[in-house]
Amino acid sequence: MSQDEDDAEVHADHGPGLFPVPPIGEQERMIEAILFASAEPVSTAELSRRLPEGCDVAEALVHLRNRYAGRGVHLVRVGDGWAMRTAPDLGWLMRTEQVETRRLSRAAIETLA
Repeated sequence: MSQDEDDAEVHADHGPGLFPVPPIGEQERMIEAILFASAEPVSTAELSRRLPEGCDVAEALVHLRNRYAGRGVHLVRVGDGWAMRTAPDLGWLMRTEQVETRRLSRAAIETLA
């Protein structure tokens, strides 16, 4: 085996960078952490910049979206970015009832007395 073949074999699992490309499951975890911590949607380009070189953001997003299907939180496209959002059928759980205190008019107080 030549030196070039040895080098090609050594770097086969490393992608374009010096370190191995993380497995797709680890890429999903990284994207999940970024999206969970972000208040705003994160673009695919921004995800690519944050992940190690050689990661397949599009594939990891597909896997992550499938993983969250049927759960209480979904991965959704918002404009040109991605975000974690409450499942549409559970939105009612996020609404809160507020009691509004109103002052009674003088006439209303007299009527009640």
